[in-house]
Amino acid sequence: MEYLPKNEEEREEIYKFLGIKKFEDLLTSLPQEKILKEPLKIPEGKSEIEVREIVEGLARSNKWDLINFAGGGAYDHFIPSIVNYVISRPEFYTAYTPYQAEVSRGTLQAMFEYQTLICELTGMEVANSSMYEGGSALAEAILMACRIKKKYKILIPANLNPLYKRVVQTYISHVVELKEIPYDKAGKIRYEELEKEIDEKTAGVVLQHPNFFGILEEPEKLQKIKEKTDIISIMVFDPTSLGILKPPGEYNADIAVAEGQSLGLPMGFGGPYLGIFTCREKFVRMMPGRISGETVDVEGKRAFAMILQTREQHIRREKATSNICTNQMLCALAALVYLATLGKKGIKELGEHILYKSHLFYEMLLKEGIKSPFNSPFFKEFIVELPVDSENFVAKMVDKGILAGVPLKKFGFNKNWLLIAVTEKRKKEEMTEYIKSMKEVLK
Repeated sequence: MEYLPKNEEEREEIYKFLGIKKFEDLLTSLPQEKILKEPLKIPEGKSEIEVREIVEGLARSNKWDLINFAGGGAYDHFIPSIVNYVISRPEFYTAYTPYQAEVSRGTLQAMFEYQTLICELTGMEVANSSMYEGGSALAEAILMACRIKKKYKILIPANLNPLYKRVVQTYISHVVELKEIPYDKAGKIRYEELEKEIDEKTAGVVLQHPNFFGILEEPEKLQKIKEKTDIISIMVFDPTSLGILKPPGEYNADIAVAEGQSLGLPMGFGGPYLGIFTCREKFVRMMPGRISGETVDVEGKRAFAMILQTREQHIRREKATSNICTNQMLCALAALVYLATLGKKGIKELGEHILYKSHLFYEMLLKEGIKSPFNSPFFKEFIVELPVDSENFVAKMVDKGILAGVPLKKFGFNKNWLLIAVTEKRKKEEMTEYIKSMKEVLK
């Protein structure tokens, strides 16, 4: 109502044009119980200084200085200072998306360099210039597999990150049939059962490696299954693991996606994060998102241009492969600077540090009688089974300044299971403090 002209004659003209007698006639198709009958009870606006005090008060309630052993998709990694320095430059920090290539050369080059390093990291042939985050990247990968095969059944693992699973179900549950494959006593997917579930309706299979439990899967087994069947293989990977584990390109993945938060992005209380998306070159025209390419200008100088965009692209939108029409370029730039700073040697050393420290802490917990329900090789994360409810345990550990892990009860797993992540930042002194606090809490 507030947007209508205050002049009664002008309002009458609008009503006449719309073929109604009063504004409420526009709402007749809505359930009457959902229509607001009186103004919302919203307090009056506050001054800038009052708002600042309220927001700062809320910020102070966040426990941002906890020793962090939680993971489950977002991790407390070290971020070199150069990352924030570069992404804070105004030409990057204020840029949106490169609709006009003639004024976006810097952004286009950053996209191109990001794509190049992601391909080098993953061993895949093509990378786009990023998606929103890992969950939506996986959902788009599933839709892409269905487009390629013109089939609409996808097999997903029961040990897939539950947060990704929720995004996927919200995104595509009315379009694609999702069949869940259980895991075995080792915490790995039942590959024999997976192979039996593949039929003429199946477009592809999703495998997370390392999986949600941190356990290393056996992607070579999926590769053998793929060679015998007509499916698309979709890999979900951890980019920090690729310095020491085989990249998806080496076991012939068709599509490989990941959450890129580990590559130079802070925890951020939920984001913004970065969806990494790669595929084989023969599927490039089915891929969502944008691709920047290298070329030469009329003078023969090196130049960059947008070579593929999902929305066909502002004109034939009904032909689009995806509704995603932008990218997380600032986050992708952070990942680019992070990867360039570490280099190949640094990425390998990062993986080795994480592997060593996570296994060191696991051994320390074993000595205290805290065991895992699974006996399998892992990277960065592992599950332990506590003698108490894991949610209560985590709450009490927070009071001691430690974020002890992710309670898996909230995701439908055993109420005593706790998912613990150990990054390169965790020191032995912090692990010792964890053990000391744990003993006090368990008493």
